[in-house]
Amino acid sequence: MIIEKATLQDAESILAIQKEAYIREAITYNNYEIAPLTETLEEMKDDFKQKTVLKAILNEKVVGSVKGYVEKGTCYVERLMVDPASQGQGIGKKLMLDLETYFPDCERFELYTGGKSTYNIRFYEKLGYTIFKTEMIRENIDFVFMEKQNSQNN
Repeated sequence: MIIEKATLQDAESILAIQKEAYIREAITYNNYEIAPLTETLEEMKDDFKQKTVLKAILNEKVVGSVKGYVEKGTCYVERLMVDPASQGQGIGKKLMLDLETYFPDCERFELYTGGKSTYNIRFYEKLGYTIFKTEMIRENIDFVFMEKQNSQNN
């Protein structure tokens, strides 16, 4: 498996993976209008201009992705996804660890996930993230905000 910075040419395949990977969330919340499922290709391409997008390649195919950007010392982690056919192989963990390595100068990492997404919460906790607040921010879903101090910067 290779993790590298994605390019605009990867946007379409990453969006396709996102729509498959986030179906589980839509089912959990009985809401098929969640942002990852309604995002357009143009919106995704805009993210590529403003954020760092990493991709995971397995057998010469993009199978996962994660986005991040730094603001005021915090790296905000967004849209970790792995193609459902490739899950359970450590791809998500490798994407997260590589994103953290990509931003060695930030003080902390922050992300959010749905409060009912117990699988995601456990996954992030295993990577050292802890919950610091819960808030309803959109789509009538309680979001759990998690953080991790940057061990590279201590």
